[in-house]
Amino acid sequence: MNSYLLDALRAKFPDDLLETHAFRGDETAVIRKEALLKAAAFLRDGLGFDFLMDLTAADYLPRDPRFELVCHFYSSAHNYRLRLKCPVYADDAVVASLTQLWPGANWFEREVYDMFGIKFDGHPDLRRILMYDGFEGHPLRKDYPLKKRQPRIPHRD
Repeated sequence: MNSYLLDALRAKFPDDLLETHAFRGDETAVIRKEALLKAAAFLRDGLGFDFLMDLTAADYLPRDPRFELVCHFYSSAHNYRLRLKCPVYADDAVVASLTQLWPGANWFEREVYDMFGIKFDGHPDLRRILMYDGFEGHPLRKDYPLKKRQPRIPHRD
């Protein structure tokens, strides 16, 4: 892959693109979270990325910003892949939902919410997906206590 994709993102989002890098054909763009939805729409509508392969997060405690949202996109027409990242501060862990562009983002975003506590503004059904409703905390956060005891789940008849 050439630098066309990263150049197109730089031209379209000059004030929002924080950094870009490529390594062994792996193209990565880091963008401000406020521009995530617009950048994802541009990837889909302007550059032909028709598939959201994955959406996840990473916790880099004690770094600030603490979290990083990571999206992997694929263009089946061009056989291109692109990683789009955005930093997320712990005290403002809300990001625009991508479900309006890719309905398949639904469960990815629910998993990120459940495991890391990052909320998705505009998500149609943001609730836990892996842990039970009474579960306290978000288990993939670096500061989640390993020996924490959870409330018991009531027995269903």
